[in-house]
Amino acid sequence: VAPVSLGPVGAVRAVRAIRGGEVDVVHLHEPLAPGAGYACLVACPQPKIGTFHRAGASTAYRVLGPLARWAAGRLDVRCAVSPEARTTAVDALGGNYEVVGNGVELDRLASVEPWPTDGPTVLFVGRHERRKGLGVLLDAFGRVAEEDAAVTLWVVGHGPETDRLRARAPAGARVRWLGRIDDGELASRLRGAQVFCAPSLGGESFGMVLLEAMAARTAVVASDIPGYAFVAGGHARLVPPGDAGA
Repeated sequence: VAPVSLGPVGAVRAVRAIRGGEVDVVHLHEPLAPGAGYACLVACPQPKIGTFHRAGASTAYRVLGPLARWAAGRLDVRCAVSPEARTTAVDALGGNYEVVGNGVELDRLASVEPWPTDGPTVLFVGRHERRKGLGVLLDAFGRVAEEDAAVTLWVVGHGPETDRLRARAPAGARVRWLGRIDDGELASRLRGAQVFCAPSLGGESFGMVLLEAMAARTAVVASDIPGYAFVAGGHARLVPPGDAGA
């Protein structure tokens, strides 16, 4: 969930800053998100690059229709973070897109001090909503915990399903609900965990958390969905989405 400023003040500020500064290129992420992106497309004279992240059907693209396609035509270069994101953009807007994946700071993640553990530890990071598949992971972890009493699950994040999911797996020695944590602690826990698990059911265009986990030298188990498969590049154990046994 990304906060988007819909009012005109933010859009005016962005345009003024770009037009009044020594700006050579304007790079817009999700350039057709309502707000400043549209204003910059129309009012900024510099060359413009647009990076598209979204995967799956877009209500905004469908409703805006010709306006969205016209606005996209103002971009000098169009990029997408994955083949999945490119397909979404092409279907909605047409045009040509170069796939340029997201990046991470390899040295920072590989060299951070690992968070201490008491035994085998699995890490989940994400918003607690159905699409992220945390419920599937809890089912799977329950089976693993029956066989290995020393295993621990770290759950990072929050969301609309937090209370319901916590009721299924109350906090204890095996499941630790950490809520929101800062980037430093996240990097340390990525290094400390033995396995990072991303059980999303779909709708992921890239999977930044997988990239961060691999950069931290942590084994990855993830759903076999196009966005995750693209990021993993054969370096993760991919399983059918929604299959707790797998």
